[in-house]
Amino acid sequence: MIGLHNAIREYAWGSVRAIPDLLGVEPTGRPAAELWMGAHPDEPSRWAEHPDRPALDELIAADPRHWLGEASLAAFGPRLPFLMKVLAAERALSIQVHPSRAQAEAGFAAEERAGLPRGSAGRNYCDANHKPELAYALTDFEAFCGFRPVPATLELLAELAVPGLACYLSMLAGPDGLRATFTSLLGLAGDARAELVAATVAGCRRLAERDSPWAGVARASVLAAEDFPGDIGAVLALLLNHVRLAPGEAIYLGAGNVHAYLRGVCIEILANSDNVLRCGLTPKHVDVPELLRVADFTSLAEPRWQPSRTAPGQRVFEVPVPDFRLSVLELSGAAVPLEPADGPQLLLSGAGPVTVRCGAERRTLRRWESVYIAPGDPACSVSGSGRAFVAATNLAPGSYH
Repeated sequence: MIGLHNAIREYAWGSVRAIPDLLGVEPTGRPAAELWMGAHPDEPSRWAEHPDRPALDELIAADPRHWLGEASLAAFGPRLPFLMKVLAAERALSIQVHPSRAQAEAGFAAEERAGLPRGSAGRNYCDANHKPELAYALTDFEAFCGFRPVPATLELLAELAVPGLACYLSMLAGPDGLRATFTSLLGLAGDARAELVAATVAGCRRLAERDSPWAGVARASVLAAEDFPGDIGAVLALLLNHVRLAPGEAIYLGAGNVHAYLRGVCIEILANSDNVLRCGLTPKHVDVPELLRVADFTSLAEPRWQPSRTAPGQRVFEVPVPDFRLSVLELSGAAVPLEPADGPQLLLSGAGPVTVRCGAERRTLRRWESVYIAPGDPACSVSGSGRAFVAATNLAPGSYH
């Protein structure tokens, strides 16, 4: 096991206090948006006891077979396939979508051939990997996630009764209505866009004050509009599922899922990538044709993601990709065994101290500390109080594909 020192990423939408309060450190006054745990080259974790030694990504690159194991190395190459974060949103994140692996490989190769500098404002693909995500709520957590089924959205728009939206009702109910409506809204410009946004936000303010099943959706759109005045994202959000997660609930965001986080603190686990295509609630680069090519316009009836299985003291959230899974350990003193993993694991303590044992090795973690567990034979277990979170690969036992 390696104790990790993890960096905090500062983005404008982040909470000044939430992550420092979890860690028990003084806020800097700047937005502490994400605590990164893993080996992403932009902000790799470091060996806590030996900060002078290479960062985790360099350790893995120097001896991938030792740090990743045969199965993970065969499936994903010489890199840690997942990244774990604590994410704290105090303003809305961009309405965004992530590509599939095939789309990312093609897009990244095309931009490399075109000579677009990595990190440039006009670049869509930072790497050649997909970026599916699972968000597990630590606090009440509010988000937009996937397209709401069309009949329900027609009910919402009818109750909203904004004249400027009336022309979209038949479009939405027609063939490929979600794609057609979303594309049309994104294509608005100038006064037409400004007038529709203003009228829609005003309508949402009225609806939010009524005793209506759509009041929460309307309030969420107003919240987004207050974060990004005049942005078309406040209108686009009306096509999406509005989700309020209680602590312990989760959502999964696969390739093509159009989504945005609004408020709250979560554990986020994702494939080791930073590919994001944005279309609203953002001052950053927007490539509408590429986003429309990548977005999945299939409606999503239930955005919440349930644990695939439970065992004494733990719930396991498996996803439809091999890159990661999340196990949530409920600790009350007795040791809980970690599930066997065909690769490396990251373990994060929660609010209470926990003790991790792997064979003869033993380590106690204070609140919100983490360790990297290299693959090997010794069985591991965790004891303590509160919760702990374990990221691991989601490969089928014995599968190298």
